Amino acid sequence: MIIGIPKEIKPQENRVGCIPSNVKQLVHHGHTVLVQQSAGEGSGIPDQEYIDAGATMVATAAEVWGQADMIWKVKEPIAVEYPMIREGQILYTYLHLAPDRPQTDALIDSGCVAFAYETVEVGRSLPLLTPMSEVAGRLSVQAGAHCLEKHQGGRGVLLGGVPGVPSGKVMVIGGGIVGKNAVAMAVGLGADVTILDINLDVLRWFDDTYRGRVNTLFSSQHNIEVACQEADLLVGAVLVPGAKAPHLVRREHLAMMKDGAAIVDVAVDQGGCVETTHPTTHADPTYVVDGVVHYGVANMPGAVARTSTFALNNATLRYGVMLADMGWEAAIARDPSLKLGLNVCRGKVTYKAVADAHGLPFHAI
Repeated sequence: MIIGIPKEIKPQENRVGCIPSNVKQLVHHGHTVLVQQSAGEGSGIPDQEYIDAGATMVATAAEVWGQADMIWKVKEPIAVEYPMIREGQILYTYLHLAPDRPQTDALIDSGCVAFAYETVEVGRSLPLLTPMSEVAGRLSVQAGAHCLEKHQGGRGVLLGGVPGVPSGKVMVIGGGIVGKNAVAMAVGLGADVTILDINLDVLRWFDDTYRGRVNTLFSSQHNIEVACQEADLLVGAVLVPGAKAPHLVRREHLAMMKDGAAIVDVAVDQGGCVETTHPTTHADPTYVVDGVVHYGVANMPGAVARTSTFALNNATLRYGVMLADMGWEAAIARDPSLKLGLNVCRGKVTYKAVADAHGLPFHAI
């Protein structure tokens, strides 16, 4: 199979879909790997490392898309890439289709076979989303601490406080992978931390792990309002796999928040769990609504591209090699977890949450 690794072109996206060691593995399995020149540059990977791994370097994205049987990326294709997607071509990347009708329509129209990292599921875990959730969770507190600085429009609160001055209050909604990593970072900074979740077993885990160092609240509407009133930093970490995130924090809740408080909505690439968040970029990451600083960067891990690229590649290699070696039909027959990653196939939506989000017919594989 010919596998193509294009350079990511979403604004401030510096990750790359496939690292040289993974290219070497693919070549060892008898595949041809086309890598667009400078594709790894943002992650500190020079072209020569790809050449040494056995890749063929090509100058343009059009050459990659035009020749490859399978495209291995990081972020979803954007509008300028839509015309390059071919019928029957395998697309292996993050897609986040539920809040993105134009991309969904483009993939349907192309006739491609599109696998979304974020919906590959093993048991109740999401192995291809987990490493980036870990990065985003840790970055959420780092970014939020920056947003709280006065010159960023924040309250001027130091999350860790100092002797004689209270620590800042961090409220994290959602105790999954993002939430666990956000809590770990906030505790490490010395903040006063509260986690909200609807799963009592999750809350017990936090209570047992942190021995009272972290406050736990059941995620009811009342307790979300309490969190909004008390938060210096609110982290939205809610995920419904493949579907739009529910708006748990609504516009009217902002009036309850402190002037200069900060919101970091890690769910923004799935529509956001805060009604007033919308996607931003690393070049212009924040905006203010009703006196509250909002951080809505949709590709947060791109800020630490080298760490993120290698963490992601550790997870994606197994399934990527399977798709290349066996073809998509045999691969999903072999592995039900990969089957759940198939979102669009030859003009049909094959992931129910995406179909439901857009009112489109769902076609089971």
